[in-house]
Formats: sequence, structure tokens, C-alpha cells
Amino acid sequence: MARLQLDLADEEARILRGALLAARAAELAEANRRGFRRSYGKGSDSALEGMSAEVAHHRSRIEQLDRLIEAIPKA
Repeated sequence: MARLQLDLADEEARILRGALLAARAAELAEANRRGFRRSYGKGSDSALEGMSAEVAHHRSRIEQLDRLIEAIPKA
């Protein structure tokens, strides 16, 4: 497993946390949008399968962002 270590001042940590939270919010919004479209059921089977894969991809990205956010010390 790769490790990431950053030496951040309190202000830098606060700014990075905010940027990661904004990225998480964007990923969550996109996952919800794709999930809604998928649950609506419009489209071919292959299109619905593609939307399921996209939702899973966004959820994975959200989990990784959560791990990064949790690793940043709160100032």
C-alpha cells in the first residue's frame, strides 16, 4: 500500500481539507445524479449497466476522498 505524507501548516491543512470536502461533494452529487437516472430505468440494458458502473466508480472515489479527509489533522 502506498503511503502519502505531507508536512502542512495548520492553515494549509484547513485549506486542503476544504478542497477535499468540495471534491467529495462534487463526486457525491454526480453519483446521486447517475444513481437517480439508473433507478429511473430509462435506457437500454447496456446503458443501465454503464450507469451502474459509473455509480460504483464515483462511490469508490468518495471512499478514497473520505480516507484522505480523515487523515488530515483538524486544526
